Amino acid sequence: MAIGHVPGTQEDEGDEAVFSEINITPLTDIFLVLLIIFMVTSSVIVNQGAGAAKAGLKVNLPKGSAADVMPASTDLSVAVLQDGRIVLSGNVISTDELKTALDEARKKNPNTLVVIQADEGVPHGRVVEVMETAKGAGLGQLAIGVREAPGATK
Repeated sequence: MAIGHVPGTQEDEGDEAVFSEINITPLTDIFLVLLIIFMVTSSVIVNQGAGAAKAGLKVNLPKGSAADVMPASTDLSVAVLQDGRIVLSGNVISTDELKTALDEARKKNPNTLVVIQADEGVPHGRVVEVMETAKGAGLGQLAIGVREAPGATK
């Protein structure tokens, strides 16, 4: 807020006039910068994808030529990291905890699709173990997550 003498007023000599306008330009600048920051961060969050990407974990999916399937809100994404750890909803869990979570998912919706996103360096047996855990929990709809291979047709 600027307060000062306004030159050229009638009372230039004796009583000084007070200039009391609020300059909103800096305030507007701050709001625009904040708006840009929120827009950029929200687009990054939206573009991160599903499963392990949401948790910030790197899963190097194998390449495949199958078409993309849009995940539904009822789908359950299970990531298997290169060292064999299992990640569900951003948390590293054991096989027993996975079975419990899959049982709960089946109770909510017996048609839940389980998407397994296994790193391409994971031993085949570990992926099969996760698939058998899902089958044992009563969830028969399974899918394997892959990266799109260069030159793959959709």
